Amino acid sequence: MKTSSRSGFTLIELMVTVAIVAILAGIAYPSYIDHVRKAKRAEGKAALMQLLQQQERFYSQRGSYIAFSSNSTDEDEKRFKWYSGDTAGSSAYEIVGEACQGESIKSCVRLTAKPGTSKVDAGFKDPSCGSLTITSTGVKGADSDNCWK
Repeated sequence: MKTSSRSGFTLIELMVTVAIVAILAGIAYPSYIDHVRKAKRAEGKAALMQLLQQQERFYSQRGSYIAFSSNSTDEDEKRFKWYSGDTAGSSAYEIVGEACQGESIKSCVRLTAKPGTSKVDAGFKDPSCGSLTITSTGVKGADSDNCWK
């Protein structure tokens, strides 16, 4: 009498396992993406706050704010980091400093962090908040009300 020993998995067992893993991944992935987006948004806000402090130091020394961008060539303008992270390529936001609307750069500066431009991580998108802004008068802005909380 021969007895057969069964080893391995049946196709049905394998398919059930694959289905369970797919369902779990489908639930976890959107949550992961949301957390990554919030972390990059925090990076952008921190960079804006740091640059605003730098602008205030510049103002106290020179009596004026200064506009800057990624295209800046002036030595004073180049002192201001135009990206949010450690390097431009790994940053989520490109930052621009310009005069507040209806005012001169001597009296008010507006910093804008634009997500996912061609000069930073172009794959990053923030559909709920879009660009983040802060002015030297303390006004914070974005496309949604909950972005600075």
